[in-house]
Amino acid sequence: MTEVRKRPTVAIVGAGAAGTLTAVQLCETATRRRTPLDLVLVDPAPEAGRGTAYATPDPRHRLNVPAGGMSCYPDDPGHFTRWLCRHGEPTVSGADFATRYRYGAYLADTLAQAVVRSHGTVSVRRLRTRAESCTGTPEGPVELHLADGGLLTADSAVLATGPAAPTAAWAPPALRTSPRFVNSPWKPGALDAVRDDTADILLVGTGLTSVDLALSLDRSERTVHAVSRSGLLPQPHALGPAGAMEAPSWPRDLTLNALRRTVYRHVSRSVRTHGDWRPALDSLRPHTARLWRSLTPEERGEFLAHEGALWNTHRHRMAPTTAESVTRARTARRLQVHAGTIADAAEDGGQLVVTLSNGRTLRVGWVIDCTGPGQRLEDPLWRGLFETGTAVPGPLGMGVATRDGRLLDAQGRSPRPLFTLGAPRRGELWETTAIPEIRVQAAALAQQLPAPPARRAARRRPVDGLGLPLSTHAEAATAYRNGLDRVLRVRAGAEDAFARAVALDPGFALGHAALALLGHECGAAVDVPRALADAQRCAHERADERERSFVDVITRRVQSADGDRALIRHLDTHPADALALAAAVPTIAFSGVTDLDDDYALRLVERTSPAYDGHWFHTSLLAFLRQEQGRLHEAGELAHRALGVEPASGHAVHALAHVHYESGAHEAGRDWLDGWVSGQGRGAVHRAHFSWHIALHELALDDPAAVRRRWFAQLAPGRVTGVRALVDSGSLLWRARLSGNWQGELPTSDVLDTVACDVLERPATAFTALHAAVALTAAGDLPALRRLRDHAAAADPVQREVIAPLCDAFAALVEHRFHEAAHGLDALLPVLRKVGGSAAQREVVEETLLYALVSAGRCDAARRLLDARLDRKAAPRDRRMLAGLPG
Repeated sequence: MTEVRKRPTVAIVGAGAAGTLTAVQLCETATRRRTPLDLVLVDPAPEAGRGTAYATPDPRHRLNVPAGGMSCYPDDPGHFTRWLCRHGEPTVSGADFATRYRYGAYLADTLAQAVVRSHGTVSVRRLRTRAESCTGTPEGPVELHLADGGLLTADSAVLATGPAAPTAAWAPPALRTSPRFVNSPWKPGALDAVRDDTADILLVGTGLTSVDLALSLDRSERTVHAVSRSGLLPQPHALGPAGAMEAPSWPRDLTLNALRRTVYRHVSRSVRTHGDWRPALDSLRPHTARLWRSLTPEERGEFLAHEGALWNTHRHRMAPTTAESVTRARTARRLQVHAGTIADAAEDGGQLVVTLSNGRTLRVGWVIDCTGPGQRLEDPLWRGLFETGTAVPGPLGMGVATRDGRLLDAQGRSPRPLFTLGAPRRGELWETTAIPEIRVQAAALAQQLPAPPARRAARRRPVDGLGLPLSTHAEAATAYRNGLDRVLRVRAGAEDAFARAVALDPGFALGHAALALLGHECGAAVDVPRALADAQRCAHERADERERSFVDVITRRVQSADGDRALIRHLDTHPADALALAAAVPTIAFSGVTDLDDDYALRLVERTSPAYDGHWFHTSLLAFLRQEQGRLHEAGELAHRALGVEPASGHAVHALAHVHYESGAHEAGRDWLDGWVSGQGRGAVHRAHFSWHIALHELALDDPAAVRRRWFAQLAPGRVTGVRALVDSGSLLWRARLSGNWQGELPTSDVLDTVACDVLERPATAFTALHAAVALTAAGDLPALRRLRDHAAAADPVQREVIAPLCDAFAALVEHRFHEAAHGLDALLPVLRKVGGSAAQREVVEETLLYALVSAGRCDAARRLLDARLDRKAAPRDRRMLAGLPG
C-alpha cells in the first residue's frame, strides 16, 4: 500500500508584519517544494499585515527606512518600490519614505498574492481571535487554546507576537490611575478625546512613537511637551545618499571598551571621508547581532545604560520630511523637549500637574506613554510558556531565549516545535525589530518548517528539445520545451510558455531564469528582479549543476557583473544549452556577448557545432555570423539550408535579410522578405524588425513613399510598442530624416510615448541605450539625452566607453555644433561593435556622422565616406547623396 502523508499544519500566532512575512515565505517555500501545507494565522485584527506599526492612517506617519530597504524579500530589495510604482506612485524611488499605512497595504497584498500562487499546495485560514495558552507534549503536536474557546492543533507554531506591551512601571501611582493618562496610544480610539481637546500634552519618551504622535497632535493653540532621560530625539536620515563604507576590522579580543574605540574611530573616519556619520553606522548593520552576542551580559547591560539612548537615536532615524515637520514645530515652540523623568503627578482642576526630575512643573491635559515596548513578554500566552518552563527569558530579561528562532527551555534545549522572530529575540540579537532583519528571519524559518518533499522513486527526468535533463515534472517540461522552441524559432508566445511552466511547477529554476532573460533583454512583461530571485531560490533547493550554472549566468547578465564571461564558461561546459547559446549570439533576439573581441561569438558557434550535429537552429546562427564576416554567399547557403528544415526559423530569415541588404540586392530582398512576413512570419515575435529590414531596402532604393507606407502600416506606435518601437521604429524615422526620405514633422514623440522612462534614460544594455540615444536625438530632447549620458557614465563598461561619448556627440548635433559632433562620432566607429546588434543596426551612427559632415561643410570627408559605403553595397540613395555634394 502507498503511505498517505498527513498534511502538516503550521500555526502563526500574530498577523502583523512578522507573521505576514513568515506566512509569505512559508507559502512560497512550500509551493516551490510541492509540499502540501495547512497554514493558520491567529490574530483578532481585521486585516493581516498591519499590526500596530502599519495601521495608522495618518499620512504624516512615515516609515523610518527608505522604500528600497523595506521589501518583503531579502533577495529582492526592489520589490516594495516596484509595488508602489504599480499602485499609483510611478515616480517613487528606493530612497523615498512611504507612509506606514501604505506599507501595511503592501504587506497584505503580498500575502494575498502568495496565497493565490500557492493554491492547491497550501491552504490558508485566518482565525480572528487570540491564542491565550499553549500546551502539548514534546513528542506530540502543539495545542493552542484560543480566546473564543477553540482549540487549534498544529505540528509547529510561530509566535509572531511583536514587541512586549508597555507596562508604565515608570509612572507614579496617581498618574497610572488617572483617566487623563493614555498608556496604549495606538489602540483604536485611544486618542479620540485628546484630539478633541486643546489642552497641552506631555509625551513620555522621545523616540519614533513620540515623534509620530507629536505630529498627529500638533495644534496651533497647544504645546506638546516630550520628556525622556536623555532628551534626545531621533536623528534624521540624510536628504540624499552620503556614500557607502565597509565595516571596520574588529579587534580579536572584542570587549565593550575595544568595541567603543573601534566604532568611534570608524565614525570619525566617515565624517572625514563623507562629511557624515551615517555611512559608518549603516555599515555596522550586518554585524550588529554578532557583536552583541560577543559581549558578556555585564557588558551588554553597561552598553544599554550608557550608549543605549545614543545608539537608538542615531540608528533608528526619522524620514527627512518628518524631521522637517519636527523642526518647524520646535522652532514655533509648539513642541518642547525636556531631559528628565516624571517625579510626581497630581490632578488639579481637570488637568494634570506633572513635576519633572529637573524641577520643572508642567500643566497638561493629557500624559501619553510613548516609552515603547516593555522588556518582558507579559501577555497570557508568553506568561504560560514561562511558567511551565517551555520558554525562558532572553539575555538581560529581554524577550525570550532562542536558538535560530526556536524556543529554548530552562535546560537550554528546544524539545517543542515552537518558534519566534522579530522583537521577542531582542535580548539575543539586539537589533531585530526592523523589517530588514525580520524578513531574513522569516525566510530562515520557512526553510525549517515545511516538511521536506516526499521521496519519490528514481525516474528518468524529462528533457528539453536538445536532450538536456530538466529538474521538473513532465507537464512543466512540455511547457518549457514549447517556450524554448519559440525562442529558437523567434516566434511569439515564449513568455507565456515559460510562465505556464513555472505556474505548473513554481520550483522550476530554469523556467524562472528564462523569464528573467526575456524580460531583461527582450522587453517582455516580466518582473525581472522577482523572476531572478525565484530562479535563485529554486536553483538552491532543486536543480542540477547545469541549471544552477545557467541561473548564475542570467543573474550576472542582469546585474552587469561579468555576465559575458560567465556565459562563455557555461557554454564551454554545456555546449548543447541552446537557450544559453541564443543569448550569447547577437542576433534578432538577444544582444549577445559584447565585452569580448569581435569574432568571439563566431568562434563560440563554431566550437559548439559538434553538440548540434547540423541542427537548423545552430545552422541559422552560423548563417547570421557568416554574413557579419562578409561571407555573404556562404551565409545565404546556410540560411536556405536551415529554412529547408524549419521554414519558420526567424534566425535564418534574419540572416538572409542581412545577406540581401549587405549585397545591395534591395529589390529582391524587399520582395522576398515581404512575402515571408505575410506568410510564415505572421507568428514571428519580432515581426516589426523584419518590417524594419524591408523599410531599409526601401530607404536604400530612395523610395520615400514606400517608407511612409511601411511606417504607418507596420511600424507606427500602436502596432509596435516598447523596446521594439525604440529599436526599429525610432531608428527608421531618424535614418529617413537623415537621408531626406521623410519631409515634415518627424513623429518621434509617438515612439517615445510608448517606451517606459526607465528604458529611455536608464537602459539595462548598451544596445538599448544606443537606440534610446538615437530616438532622443531625433526628438531633440537634450535634457533626456543628458540624463541618459549620466546613466551611461555610471553603468557597465560598454555604456561608459561607447554610449556616454555617443550622447555627447548627439547633443552637439542637436545644438548644431556639427564639427564637434562629427569628430565624436568618427572616433566611436571603431568601438561601436561592442554595443551588440548587427552592422545594419549600428549603421545609424555612420549615417548620423555623414549628416554631421555635410552640415559642417566637410564635403570631402563626406564624399570619402559615401564612396566607402558604395564600395560595400550599391544603394540609389547613397548615389543620389554623393551626386548632390558640392564641388
